[in-house]
Amino acid sequence: MKLSEIAKILGLESDSDLEITGMNTLKEANSNEITFFDNKKYLKDLPNTKAGAVILKPEFKEYLPKSAVGLFTDEPYLKMAMLTKYFVKPLIREGEAKISNSAQIEEFANIGANSEIGDNTLIMSGAKIGANVKIGKNCVIYPNVVIYNDTIIGNDVRIHAGAVIGSDGFGYAHTKMGEHVKIYHLGYVELEDDVEIGANTTIDRGAFGKTIIKKGTKIDNLVQIGHNCEIGEYSIMVSQSGLAGSTKLGRNVVMGGQAAAAGHLEIAPFTQIAARGGITKSIKESGVYGGFPLMPQKTWLKLQAKISALLKK
Repeated sequence: MKLSEIAKILGLESDSDLEITGMNTLKEANSNEITFFDNKKYLKDLPNTKAGAVILKPEFKEYLPKSAVGLFTDEPYLKMAMLTKYFVKPLIREGEAKISNSAQIEEFANIGANSEIGDNTLIMSGAKIGANVKIGKNCVIYPNVVIYNDTIIGNDVRIHAGAVIGSDGFGYAHTKMGEHVKIYHLGYVELEDDVEIGANTTIDRGAFGKTIIKKGTKIDNLVQIGHNCEIGEYSIMVSQSGLAGSTKLGRNVVMGGQAAAAGHLEIAPFTQIAARGGITKSIKESGVYGGFPLMPQKTWLKLQAKISALLKK
């Protein structure tokens, strides 16, 4: 739609006839996409954005590149949330699925429009594969797995019963009156080769762009991965662990049972988080950590021993 139409929807001002085809992040947006800026943490990205339009506060006007049109508001995040529903792809689509002759599709499995199923892949009874999903070779999709639209799955991937891949992230903007405005997630999920997903695990699609689980990663049952997370190669996440949105794990990170990370963090490669460890800050040096607040595991164990000794006195 034209930028002037978008402005009208949001109650803002613009007479630009720029044709907007989608929404994206500051870094990834192109000249026909609209983005937003509402966090000073990403101020360095604002002058360099290739977006055609940016929703932002008037106080940051000087950082807006000349190539971008500004839509000014004191609530950029809320306006972004309101706009997402206008760019959601249809849930139901038309088209024929492409299924390899060597693939096996059990009775009561459902394959959506324009999806592709690779050689020797097994889709078991009760599985629901959405539209425009790509599944590679030698995969096993167990009963009652749900794979949402636009998901990309590599070769030799196993997804166990009840897992949900590609659901919306838990994202809402809030009005001044405390009402919750849904952020429609416009991205997707990608699982690279040799990934295994446990039963009843959930992986949210990206708000914009993708959530990605990289090659060789193994994820246990009952794990929650938020929108736009990145799990490095050969990482392990044990049952009931979880990541909030946009957190990135490096290669070979191990998260013990019920360990969790807040959003927008980066975890160094080969880091290990003990069971119930709580990550609130990025970890720049690999090591073994535990406790809450998080600290080196040996320090946490010594602390517990000292507390226990005090209680005995």
